[in-house]
Amino acid sequence: MNSPLSSVVLFHIGPVPISQAILTTWGIMLVLVLGAFVLTRRLDLKPDKRQTVLELIVVTLDTQIRETSGAEPAPYRGFIGTLFLFILIANWSSLVPGLEPPTAQLETDAALAVLVFLSVIWFGIRGAGVSGYLRSFAAPNAVMIPLNMLESVTRTFSMFVRLFGNVMSGVFIIGIVASLAGLLVPIPLMALDLLTGLVQAYIFAILAMVFITATVEDGQPEPADTEPTSPTSFPTKQDKEP
Repeated sequence: MNSPLSSVVLFHIGPVPISQAILTTWGIMLVLVLGAFVLTRRLDLKPDKRQTVLELIVVTLDTQIRETSGAEPAPYRGFIGTLFLFILIANWSSLVPGLEPPTAQLETDAALAVLVFLSVIWFGIRGAGVSGYLRSFAAPNAVMIPLNMLESVTRTFSMFVRLFGNVMSGVFIIGIVASLAGLLVPIPLMALDLLTGLVQAYIFAILAMVFITATVEDGQPEPADTEPTSPTSFPTKQDKEP
């Protein structure tokens, strides 16, 4: 088992070293692209079993986004869905003999966290404009600007550490048990590791959604105060007349 703090370089493309984690990441990206191309061909108004399963997945994803953020899912469906599927397949890639999940390596989790950090900026500016995005750091008041700026960095770092720690620890525990007790004993641990991989992918995607919508909402202008109602007019002489 390789140390998660070191990368195994397989070959070089020019001066750029290509590690096993990068090669596995490219393979997962290729699977996602080809899978999306093949599964979304020949969609019809009368869905067959394949299309029904796909629509069920999309509806479930939309429901999770709507219930988590209260926002319409359409602008975020592509990014959050792709993020979830990539992390899920990466975590479950340990089922393939000889492969270690790329999410058990520092560089992959750091890249995913940086991607979420940049997406918060992108969706924040697109949803509230540049001034709105900058105004989100002043919520609830200007005194919080330094803390909010620091929070935007630390929460991204916490996502990276959480994903790396959970996936890496699962890989290490299964490797140690397999080396000591043979191949059959770690099977329950592998099942637990699959569940952990699913939960970690879900948490990472949900946290990304929460951070994005919080930035968009904080950047929205405050609603104008309601106009004061006109003073109650006293009845005139004509009103009193029958």
